[in-house]
Amino acid sequence: MNKLEIKNKQEQFDRSYLEMAQVWAKNSYCKRRRVGALIVKERMIISDGYNGTPAGFDNVCEDENGKTKPYVLHAEANAITKIAKSGNSSKGATMYVTTAPCVECAKLIIQAGIVRLVYKDSYTVTDGLDLLVRAGIEIVNLTERKNDDQ
Repeated sequence: MNKLEIKNKQEQFDRSYLEMAQVWAKNSYCKRRRVGALIVKERMIISDGYNGTPAGFDNVCEDENGKTKPYVLHAEANAITKIAKSGNSSKGATMYVTTAPCVECAKLIIQAGIVRLVYKDSYTVTDGLDLLVRAGIEIVNLTERKNDDQ
């Protein structure tokens, strides 16, 4: 397989896993934004997550004013904490997430040993992506890449 074929195959996998993350986001009870995340290592999904409330809490993410409650967990945090509970390792893995991570999730991604992030939708604040770049994590925005190809 030449480099172009390998690149095209990787992009095909990236798009497929990102589609799965989008399906997983549908499990969220949040109204403002539904986010899904997958952690993949050696072409196996080792964890998943979506944004929502902690276990045992009511599945209501927004308060009466439509503002996200402060204890709502982000999809990335849910996926990473599942890894911790399972005893698996995310070192060297790729995270697929439907929306670019915030700075708090970026810190968790770095600490979890994830080396690559693939996302679809940008977020208004880029602090999370900026931190990941600083940490040397490869970042792929498939929406931008798709637009670049046109």
